[in-house]
Order: sequence, then C-alpha cells, then structure tokens
Amino acid sequence: MNEIFDRVLQAARKLGASDVHLKVGLPPVFRIRGGLRTLKDVPPMNADVINTFAVNIMNHKQAAVFDQNCEVDLAYGTPDGSRYRVNVFKQRGQTGMVLRIIAADVPPFDRLGLPKRVREFSREHRGLVLVTGVTGSGKSTTLASLIDLINAERPAHIVTIEDPIEYVFQDKRSVINQRELGFDTMSFEGALRAALRQDPDVILVGEMRDYQTIRTAMTAAETGHLVFSTLHTLDAKETIGRIVQMFPPHEQNAIRLQLASILNGIISQRLLPRADGRGMVPSVEVLVNTQRIEEMIKDSSRTSEIPDAIKEGVHPYGMISFDQSLTSLVKAKLISYETALSAATNPDDFALFFRGVNSGNSGDDAFEIET
Repeated sequence: MNEIFDRVLQAARKLGASDVHLKVGLPPVFRIRGGLRTLKDVPPMNADVINTFAVNIMNHKQAAVFDQNCEVDLAYGTPDGSRYRVNVFKQRGQTGMVLRIIAADVPPFDRLGLPKRVREFSREHRGLVLVTGVTGSGKSTTLASLIDLINAERPAHIVTIEDPIEYVFQDKRSVINQRELGFDTMSFEGALRAALRQDPDVILVGEMRDYQTIRTAMTAAETGHLVFSTLHTLDAKETIGRIVQMFPPHEQNAIRLQLASILNGIISQRLLPRADGRGMVPSVEVLVNTQRIEEMIKDSSRTSEIPDAIKEGVHPYGMISFDQSLTSLVKAKLISYETALSAATNPDDFALFFRGVNSGNSGDDAFEIET
C-alpha cells in the first residue's frame, strides 16, 4: 500500500506541486502554482486506503496523539530521500491528510529571489529576526536558507525547535541540533528554556504560538543569542501589534521597550504566481530596526507610521515595502501587473504608487530588489 502512496507523491513532485490533499471520495488533489488540480483518470480514494497511509507513516507517539486529539503534525520521508510535512486529521469522522512537499536540500539563498538585505540578518550575532506570512508563503524555506548560511560561514552551535522538522541540515562549519515537537520535546517553551542551557549561539523557534514562548525567545535574544522565529502575520506593523497584544495589558509597555531593543528585523513574505507560469516568486517587505523604527515600536501612538518608515528606509538601510517589492517584480516581468494589484495591501494606493513610479516621480531605482 505504501508503494501506491509513494507513487502519488512522486507524481506530485514531478508536476511541481507544493501540497497534496487526500480526502475520502476524491482522487489525490495537488496544489500547483497556487491552484488546486485533480489528476485525470485517477480513481477516488476510499477510507481504508487513506487510513492505511496514515497508520503506516505514524510512530506510536504520533498515533496516540492522533487518537486523542483527532489531528497530528509529523514529517514523512520516502526511501528516495524526499521529505514531507504532514497533517493528519479527522473530517466528518473520516481520516484526511495534507502533505507539504519539502525540497530535498536546503535551497541556496541566491535562488530564493529575496532582497540581498535579508542575507545580512544571518550575519548578526544577537537579537531577534522574524519571518512572517500566511501558511504556504515560504517562511520555513527562508529560515532554513538563513540557518544554512550561518552553517556555511561560521562556527556556531545552532539549536532548532520545529513542529515537525522539515529541512534536515548537514553540519558544515556549525554544529546543528534539531529537536522535533512531540518527539524530542513536548513544548516550544520547554525546549527553548532547555536550549538556553545548551550553550547555543543561534536558536530557531519554528513558531511563536503563545506569550510564554515569545517571552522566552525575547529573553534569549536579550542575553546575547541570535534568535529566529515565525509568526502568521501579514506585515511588520501587524507583527509588532500581535506580539504586544499577546501579553497582559499591564505588561505591554515593557514588552514594547524590550522588543524595540532586541529586534533586528522582520521579513514578511507573500508567494505569487510567476508571469511565465513557472512556479511562484516571493514579494517581500523588509523592516530593519533603525533608531527611527525603534521609537515607533516603543510608542504605541506611532506604530502606524511604520509602513511609511519602511518605504523611506531603502537607503541606506535596505528596507523595502510590499508596494516597492511588487513594483520591482512587475518591472522585471516576473509577475503581471494584475497579479501585483490583487496582492497589494491596498490596491488603490498601489495603482497610484505604480503610476507614479512609471512616470519617473518616485525614483524607482532607489528600491530595485537585488537578487
């Protein structure tokens, strides 16, 4: 039965899918270039087939979690070395699965299409770097690439805490210990506290889900470690607001002060279909924590000014706004204007901005994305 499962996954990789959906009563459904596609001439899958798939890829601990919670996250590897992030769940009493396809190797930074300023975050030695975006926006890939840059460039002890482990790193100049939630540790917060006693230089926390984890991550950054993590937020302004709002009201001012002092930067991503139909390309907002940004984080009445500060922070700080990123992608013919307009935070503002750039009124060379 696993041979059938692996053939489905091989077909997904061959077609360039990012995700595979398995549901009783449907043939396998692939997400390709952002859209869902069903394979022709493939029969619907029955409950026994999907249940067998699920049972065969879970260990005893994961099976127990699934029985108790009716859902579980795990990683799955095939004999050919391919890896998948899997969520197994119940829907209407039946087992369903969604598998995220993970690249066999950590993608080199230069192939990701990210601004060069993002690379500089890997060269920091302390502080907090956040990568944000919706599910499927490439956060894990960006983080893995930054971690592998450190791995290649300097001797460091890197501890990752992931749910589940996606990219498997090979030690280069660094020593990397990867811990998986539910298998190597029971919680992000507990693993993060333990990591502080493991002589780390760099800590990757797969996701900051609660204020206890955020607090510990911020303390780690404050005490001389370089900490990377993710949040499911759309942009830098929302990210700062989300972090502060996770804490009780009486602590929020202190959290603003702490965050302002330790934050290195925020990378926010959106994946968009390429104009040539060959996959996806990232649109990226990059915030660098300058003195001006620091004051806006500290003062809640000024946080709304952050998007304008990002737009104006291209030189010399290398910041870039989503509008600037989208405009650059259109000018490079990587995405269509219509795609950019649909992805813009405020389409009307983007249309005005784009017209201003094309008329030569905004110094478009000032925010050219370097890739």
